[in-house]
Amino acid sequence: MPAIVVAIAVAVLFYLGYRYYSAYLAKKVYALDPAFETPAHSMRDGIDFVPTNKHVLFGHHFTSVAGAAPIVGPAIAVFWGWGPALAWVVLGTIFAAGVHDFGALVVSVRHRAKSIGTLAKEVVNKRARTLFLLIIFFLLTLVNAVFAVVIGNLFVANPEAVLPILLEIPLAIGIGQYVYRTRSAALIPSIVGVILLYVSILLGQVLPISLAGIAAEDGLFTERNLWVILLFAYTFIASRLPVWVLLQPRDYINSHQLFIALGVVGLGIIVGMDQIVAPAFNDTPEGSPSWFPFLFITIACGAISGFHSLVSSGTTSKQLDKETDARYVGYMGAVGEGSLATASILAATAGVVATTAEWDELYSDFSTASGGAAGNFVQGIANFAGNIGVPASIGVIFAAIVVISFAATTMDTGVRLQRYIVQEIAEIAGARAISRNITVATAIAVLVPLVMALLPGGGDEGYTFGVLWQLFGTTNQLTAGLALAVIAVWVTRNRRNPLAVLIPLVFLLAMTSWALVENLGNFIEEKQWVLAPLDAIIFLLAIWLIAEAAIALWKSWTSRTEAPSPQPEPEPEK
Repeated sequence: MPAIVVAIAVAVLFYLGYRYYSAYLAKKVYALDPAFETPAHSMRDGIDFVPTNKHVLFGHHFTSVAGAAPIVGPAIAVFWGWGPALAWVVLGTIFAAGVHDFGALVVSVRHRAKSIGTLAKEVVNKRARTLFLLIIFFLLTLVNAVFAVVIGNLFVANPEAVLPILLEIPLAIGIGQYVYRTRSAALIPSIVGVILLYVSILLGQVLPISLAGIAAEDGLFTERNLWVILLFAYTFIASRLPVWVLLQPRDYINSHQLFIALGVVGLGIIVGMDQIVAPAFNDTPEGSPSWFPFLFITIACGAISGFHSLVSSGTTSKQLDKETDARYVGYMGAVGEGSLATASILAATAGVVATTAEWDELYSDFSTASGGAAGNFVQGIANFAGNIGVPASIGVIFAAIVVISFAATTMDTGVRLQRYIVQEIAEIAGARAISRNITVATAIAVLVPLVMALLPGGGDEGYTFGVLWQLFGTTNQLTAGLALAVIAVWVTRNRRNPLAVLIPLVFLLAMTSWALVENLGNFIEEKQWVLAPLDAIIFLLAIWLIAEAAIALWKSWTSRTEAPSPQPEPEPEK
């Protein structure tokens, strides 16, 4: 199968989804109002609440939700065959992720930019808020810990990429200052920033940066762990800055990288005429996890992801200039991530190798597929770049910079969101010293995932990947299902048809619950006494929240369908 055929088909389907389905959602389901005053205006503070051009905000939103997950997940999932993986990416993006991301943004904007966890209290009930916040805290802890480890590993493997990534920070700050002070458009400055970023790749090859000279060979202070510590120290500072100083301009630079990476993939497969050598449906070895339900957990970001609802309702809703911009920012953000997931599938099936035999070696079993996913993507993109004349050494660094940039931006946003969640939980617990102190809340948001990222154990892959990563997919998709439940209740209460929300909601909660049950049995059988209790706790919280949401949904539906009480006829005048 020529890779270009798949790329064109997916692009057409995504265009049709945005052109028609998102328009239906905007008009009939979410009923966007161009006259509605968004919280970015009504609560403007110049730090978190800042009215932002929709193109700039798209850059922030997309790069915050993208991270490494839409790259790694699809590159693992092709283990079951590129057919099921691609089908879930396309259908999940159009009919699930677009509905979820778009809806979470709109509902948050209509409720003073409150987070999806807080919205659970107003839309469902108080108990739902507390349960949801606990699940979100666990999810964000995993996201921040795992992405820090991903970046640390890539820095160790590609020291030439460190300098360009470091230079991106002052570039973004300079662009942010220029745009904010002059009130100019960010397009031209950010394009210049991207050009300078890629020029710095040449400088990075001359001046590779490594911490190997001061790192221990084993123990706590290995080179990767030193990078992880430095990353969290950076996010402690970055997450407290006003969004226009660093987060927005760097996100806009990184959004250009999406289109550049997709352009490299498109041109590469046109010039090289690469063929998809992987099977459409793979005969997986005995003992491997089945693609039903685990495909829908492995590909989270890139089809639908609960982390997106946290970004939509955590930072994006505070910057939305007009409510009608939510369609472009929310739904198109999901399409952008689906496009990145498609590029990952093509890189792992057509770019990384030239023969089926070579591919079979890379995907001989699920463990090998999981361990090599990020490397397969980087090598695949480098090979696509090689088709258009880019030297292999530069192509590898370019692909690594794309992954690191997205993962670092997600960490910035993730720590900022974790701070919000810590403050909300502290408020519920009555701990005002935490809820009202941004420094203490940020320190907690940084230290908890930092400790998790540095924990020993878990075999060769480390504690984060070898142990807790197994729960990331289910927790992420569970969060997406619960966010859809909140959106469904809100849509129903506003007397609109909730079917577009209910279908992905039911499907996702069914797949997630199924995977949690199967995992629980496996963990008990393997005597994983860390994973089994955590899995059981998450499953019980899920069942509890599903029940609460179902009751709220039923009450909303019955109240909307009940006919008004008949009024007594007026007595005739005498």
